[in-house]
Amino acid sequence: MSVINLRLGAFAAALALLAATSSGALAQKKYDTGASDAEIKIGNIMPYSGPASAYGVIGKTSEAYFRKINAEGGINGRKINFISYDDAYSPPKTVEQARKLVESDEVLLIFNPLGTPPNTAIQKYLNTKKVPQLFVATGATKWNDPKDFPWTMGWQPNYQSESRIYAKYILKNKPDAKIAVLYQNDDYGKDYLKGFRDGLGDKAASMIAIEESYEVSEPTIDSHIVKMKATGADVFFNITTPKFAAQAIKKNSEIGWKPLHFLNGVSSSIGSVIKPAGFENSQGIISSNYLKDPTDIEWKNDAGMKAWNEFLDKYYPEANRADIFVMYAYTVAQGLERVLRASGDDLTRANVMKQAASIKDLQLGGLLPGIKVNTSATDFAPISQVQLMRLKGETWERFGEILSDDVGG
Repeated sequence: MSVINLRLGAFAAALALLAATSSGALAQKKYDTGASDAEIKIGNIMPYSGPASAYGVIGKTSEAYFRKINAEGGINGRKINFISYDDAYSPPKTVEQARKLVESDEVLLIFNPLGTPPNTAIQKYLNTKKVPQLFVATGATKWNDPKDFPWTMGWQPNYQSESRIYAKYILKNKPDAKIAVLYQNDDYGKDYLKGFRDGLGDKAASMIAIEESYEVSEPTIDSHIVKMKATGADVFFNITTPKFAAQAIKKNSEIGWKPLHFLNGVSSSIGSVIKPAGFENSQGIISSNYLKDPTDIEWKNDAGMKAWNEFLDKYYPEANRADIFVMYAYTVAQGLERVLRASGDDLTRANVMKQAASIKDLQLGGLLPGIKVNTSATDFAPISQVQLMRLKGETWERFGEILSDDVGG
């Protein structure tokens, strides 16, 4: 009996060892380049210099947020190594920096690189390399194309959807409008313009008096404003980045042109556009947003706004709290944190994209009430809702319902 018992005991021990080994194999950690037990390398490209340098604060805020994460223990015990480079909003430089991040720094992914032309320049490269180009800082419609570009995903509401909403507003409230459009002569400007034309439908030809483009290399757009005023237009759709948006608002005031003014949401920052242009020159401008405006006293006791202010107090005290780009960066960084935490110990690039494409009704403190983040394997547009707002005094006043006019890639 004792021999049999010994043999049974040995057999049971062997089974237990086998089970433990199998269990360990199943729970094995998976890593791609840029991830390990100790860290997660995140790449980023921003225009810290050049014509779009007002957006550089986005990279600075992201860096501060990842310092916060690291101070609190990291992501599942791993510290974030955030590597951010300047491309001066120049696509050839963007390509150079993307190659450096992927081939030299060996990052796991490139997060929130800014600008439509810069991201267009690196999209094919990153998709060929199967490196996530995640939550790009541009609302171009093309980022929602999981079939052709499965490694690229947007974040904010797309430009065509936003401009279609403005077009619908004009058709309803000013159907006899004579419209002047100023747009940046690149993919960003043309995407907005296409959505606007589509939104006006068959009335676009008769309602749009002039479509005036400018180059990002131009020092000033004053001559374009004068030309548009001369058409007698009574509606102005201003499709510009912050530097030029502020110039347009100022010049309108200087020459006494007072059309109904629509300003694209990417340049709606109080701190970097409206204040430099002059509050007195900006009254009545209509734009849209999906984020809580830090200058709006409505959010004074809001839990999400309190958390944002506490974060800035500790990790980025010098931030301009009137700058909506600081809120934008904080919110998108929270989105990445959620994706990386959901990825667990499978920090492969494929799993990061899988988790990014599996977000369901995510509510973040910086988003307006009712706006949620949703993605799927066939929907790479995380946020598709906005609310219209009008400048009154020194802040934006929201009006109307939460709107959506989602356009796919």
